[in-house]
Amino acid sequence: MLDLTTYLQAGETDISNLLLNNYHKIGLTQEELVFYLFLMQAQQSGDSFPELGIISEKMGENQEKIFSLLQSLVKKRVLSIDTEKMQNGKTIDRYDLTLVYEKIQHLFLELTERKNQEEVEISVSDLYKQFEKEFGRPLSPIEMETIGLWLEEDKYSPEIIRLGLREAVLNQAYSLKYIDRILLSWERKNLKSKEQVISEQKKRKQTILDKEENTKDMPNKNQEDHPKIPLYNWLHPEKNKE
Repeated sequence: MLDLTTYLQAGETDISNLLLNNYHKIGLTQEELVFYLFLMQAQQSGDSFPELGIISEKMGENQEKIFSLLQSLVKKRVLSIDTEKMQNGKTIDRYDLTLVYEKIQHLFLELTERKNQEEVEISVSDLYKQFEKEFGRPLSPIEMETIGLWLEEDKYSPEIIRLGLREAVLNQAYSLKYIDRILLSWERKNLKSKEQVISEQKKRKQTILDKEENTKDMPNKNQEDHPKIPLYNWLHPEKNKE
């Protein structure tokens, strides 16, 4: 039976779960992982450049195999061999084992980008369906191309285009030309997000309400109990009342 003293003297090797859970995703084999862990064990024990022969014995592999594993990890940019010059002028070699976490970080960035791209594709697909639902008919090829140009060339986000569609529907104008004027108007005002557009719409409605309130008590003016908020004419902005 293993006694406690022997167990404590053997020490422990700290291994990040990031490495254990993702080593295969960054292209490492099980043999390469085990070799990497032995290098890590040596470094945590104070040996930054362990003899490959020692690792060969621990892994039960010949040195040719161990050297092949080392070359493979260097080629995969999982580790590198650095030379450091000491104050006394001597140089020492060491294995840089931190590169593996750069590989994992790059993996996470790729996964995030892929997820974002998939969400965008779903959002764009839903956008076309929403147009067809509001128009009550399938979109023509030209209409689909126009929406595609809004997304790809004009760089309008799907949510901004949805707001433009909603504005057009409120004005009972089922026309892409009408929506294009809305989007262009927002672009000129540098309104690029859903929040900015909604804030601008609230300001415009509040301005109309304030003007209605100021004219409510004017003589010879028929006023309703509640102010009427006129819809905005996006095709002919000059016809809107100031």
